Amino acid sequence: MTTWCGPGEPGYDEQRALFNAMIDKRPRVIAACTGPADVKEALDRAARDGLAVAVRSGGHSVAGQSSNDDGLVVDVRPIKGVEIDVAARRARVGGGCTWAEFDAAAQEHGLATTGGRVSTTGVAGLTLGGGSGWLERQHGLSCDNLVAVELVTADGREVRADEHQHQDLLWASKGGGGNFGVVTSLEFRLHPVGPMIIGGLMAWPLARGAEVALAFRDWADDAPDELGTGLVVLSGPPEDFIPPHLQGQPLVGVAVCWNGDHATGQELVQVMRDLSPEVDLVGPMPYAQLQSMIDDPPGFRQYWSADYHDDFPDAALDVFLHAGARRPSPITQHLLLPWGGAVARIDADSTPLSQRSARWVSHPFATWDDAADDAANIAWVRDYRRANAPFTTGGVYLNFIGDEGDERIKAAFGPDKYERLTWIKAEYDPDNVFAGNQNIRPRATV
Repeated sequence: MTTWCGPGEPGYDEQRALFNAMIDKRPRVIAACTGPADVKEALDRAARDGLAVAVRSGGHSVAGQSSNDDGLVVDVRPIKGVEIDVAARRARVGGGCTWAEFDAAAQEHGLATTGGRVSTTGVAGLTLGGGSGWLERQHGLSCDNLVAVELVTADGREVRADEHQHQDLLWASKGGGGNFGVVTSLEFRLHPVGPMIIGGLMAWPLARGAEVALAFRDWADDAPDELGTGLVVLSGPPEDFIPPHLQGQPLVGVAVCWNGDHATGQELVQVMRDLSPEVDLVGPMPYAQLQSMIDDPPGFRQYWSADYHDDFPDAALDVFLHAGARRPSPITQHLLLPWGGAVARIDADSTPLSQRSARWVSHPFATWDDAADDAANIAWVRDYRRANAPFTTGGVYLNFIGDEGDERIKAAFGPDKYERLTWIKAEYDPDNVFAGNQNIRPRATV
């Protein structure tokens, strides 16, 4: 049964809170839905009362697209449940599940699919936007492992899209975002993963950044698909595992996820270990633990962006490290992620995402606490993107950015795929009810 909550009612502020504390929207009503019938009831009310619609699962949309002002939020968080078919290596996941819940259920059987690097992220939102994660070079993006999706369309239809029916809708759901309906269930392929992998973080003082970054680039670029990794500039947190003299200091780090033979993984990691990191937390650990290692608590302010790169030359590394050294906030992380592997091997036409051949993704990830620092942190991200522009392809992974306008949305798909998406949008949401997202406007049919 749908539970309704509005301003002034108990729990309203808790229910409307999002991951990004910059977003302080006040919907007229939040509809907590337990299944497709509740979703239909919520959409009927929105239509009847003339309310804009937003859909909320994990609430990690950095642009705040999981909520709105004076509209209706369809909150699918109560739609839980994970069913694992071990023999078929399939998972059926409720539209309100997080990756922590999905991973915990699948890891009981030594299985997983590519999931978000932050465990509190919603499965639905991440997958519909593509789904980057540590396993992507081995098993593709989350959307590449999506075999079926069930959703409620704007006119209240319950639709299942799979290889046999509504194939166009399944294709659009593999990266086209929440443009086509409210997802209530997703089904995925699973793969043998862990449950123990080689994972963790190595870190060096940023003064050694150039040496470490050059070694990382060549190491990661040639690595087997079983290696998921990333280069990060961060500040040493005040934790016991960070030596006191590095706490609060700028560091360059290398994150590691190796899902393969442990001896081979340790041998591979030794290449970076030979650079004598002052922090070395890489070793056998549960995959589910790695998936939550960089979880940030809600309540911080966030501004992110991203770009694709066909290569990342020395000059691009210099720009990356220069920006990393000038982060206005000590809790900001500046990331460089290698793509390739299974991400690039998949048939380019099997999903809406374009430029799968990109080798690198740069991801300035600004996080801070005080609203007085908004301008400085936003400027830092934008300044980096301007300096980085000569090395980019023009493509982008939309889950890594906020609201950067229509041209960036189109760049994520390319002209032909974007055109196809507008026709699918016209079929399933001709009035653009689901506009609270990286929006694809429906193709005019008259």
